[in-house]
Amino acid sequence: EVQLVESGGGLVQPGGSLRLSCAASGFSFSSSYMGWFRQAPGKERAFVAAITWSDGSTYYADSVKGRFTISRDNAKNTVYLQMNSLKPEDTAVYYCNALRYSDYSKPLFNSWGQGTQVTVSS
Repeated sequence: EVQLVESGGGLVQPGGSLRLSCAASGFSFSSSYMGWFRQAPGKERAFVAAITWSDGSTYYADSVKGRFTISRDNAKNTVYLQMNSLKPEDTAVYYCNALRYSDYSKPLFNSWGQGTQVTVSS
């Protein structure tokens, strides 16, 4: 059974930082592309960042490029999202998932974890 457990969210002021973690199990993590998505109130879930399994190449949505960094630890089956220079428009529930090889902006699994809430507000 695929399990994805996100953590690390919270309330932060504009310009602040947070580091999200996602512990994965139930599939071959080390040979999977992994990514982060987010869903803001009233909006559809959207791609945020991706990391390959082979050479660790990373890809980002334009809205977070230069501010967010995705990384992974295959020994811990965990993927991270370091978020810096946070803006109010980054407020959302953040989710992780494995990604399709054919399109790294699309989730591999239909099931999702509970997500972690990030709120950016003064």
